[in-house]
Amino acid sequence: MALIITLIVLGMILLLVELLLIPGFGIAGILGIIALVGGVIMAYYMRGAATGHIILSSVILCGALLLWYALRSNTWKRLTLHDNIAGQALDKPEDKGIHIGMKGVSITRLAPMGTALFDHVKIEATAYEGIINPSRPVEIVKIDGIKVIVKEKT
Repeated sequence: MALIITLIVLGMILLLVELLLIPGFGIAGILGIIALVGGVIMAYYMRGAATGHIILSSVILCGALLLWYALRSNTWKRLTLHDNIAGQALDKPEDKGIHIGMKGVSITRLAPMGTALFDHVKIEATAYEGIINPSRPVEIVKIDGIKVIVKEKT
């Protein structure tokens, strides 16, 4: 009887791990189903039909209760991050003194992205249209978040 209970508990744990922790359906889910089915089949063969029915109905009831508990919103609220992340990986161009209309020079080829120099500040820039060769005068036409868009100044 200990083996039957162990298989059923192990199967439930593996299915919960598959449902809550591991994305998709993989080895843990398959092993969990095999353990549950194996435990129920062993109960039928080793303990008879009456005990097998009781264990089968218990597995179905426990599975339904665990699924209900796992999918409740309060369960997920305890697992989610509640803090807001205010930092950012890159500085905004405005923080470096870069603004629309500023003139500079391309350091690398902008095809369509490369590096440009504006008042001794190197920044990644995107060509507005076409390709801009190195050492060409450029002008900032748009700033979209951290993306600086330039056009060649003629």
